[in-house]
Amino acid sequence: MPILPREQPEPSPSQPYEARRMAESFGVDAQRYDQARPGYPAALVTRIVAEIPGPDVLDVGCGTGIAARQFQAAGCTVLGIEPDARMAGFARARGLQVEVATFEAWQPAGRTFDAVIAAQSWHWVDPVAGAAKAARVLRPEGRLVIFGHVYEPPAEVAEPFAAAYRRAVPDSPLNGQPARRSLDLYQAGYAKFADKIRDTGQFNDPEQWRYGWEQSYTRDQWLDLLPTTGGLTQLRPDQLADILDAVGGAIDSLGGRFTMNYTTLAATAVRADTF
Repeated sequence: MPILPREQPEPSPSQPYEARRMAESFGVDAQRYDQARPGYPAALVTRIVAEIPGPDVLDVGCGTGIAARQFQAAGCTVLGIEPDARMAGFARARGLQVEVATFEAWQPAGRTFDAVIAAQSWHWVDPVAGAAKAARVLRPEGRLVIFGHVYEPPAEVAEPFAAAYRRAVPDSPLNGQPARRSLDLYQAGYAKFADKIRDTGQFNDPEQWRYGWEQSYTRDQWLDLLPTTGGLTQLRPDQLADILDAVGGAIDSLGGRFTMNYTTLAATAVRADTF
């Protein structure tokens, strides 16, 4: 599927983390984003909480607070960093502490944390500067965890979506991509995250984690989620309507619902004691 949620941005002329217009477009409908987007595997959250030295978590690019609320429920104290004031405001209204800034520009003011997490947001961060800054704000034995979902819809949904997107946005660079990209491609992306972490010399050897799961979607549920994805947040209403009509028809042909295969990938490392 060429348009995937936040962790799969539309290509930019330089680097994904410099594509600020798209990075800050998700707040156009923060409530829909929060309601439609899936949470993260409980096993992942439990593992992170078990492997960090204390409860203080910094959530980079926290969005509306989907991941942050899961860590709060697990007993953590969470501070969110979010560049989109609309998303930050939504998260604050639901009890989260959030500061509006990019991670690169954010001022820690001497604060340190037991974990730095980035849920479907690290590609918006300069990977070199971001890893180095995470090391600076982590306490001894603190852990950086970068994670996100890979969406794998059935071909019967992905291919009509890709065709409709090509018709609606014929000049998009995404049109050169296959309707469904392999999981190996995304795993390679997380391996690159791990490489950048390793290159800082400030972390122990990174690990990669993987969690597979499924979620069933009705037609309405999937059409509610699609407009929150990066390639669709900036479309005109008529362009979006054409795409949703095509995808809705495809789901109707499957009986009005389908099962999504998800894989949640993570790249993670513990701050080294040698700096």
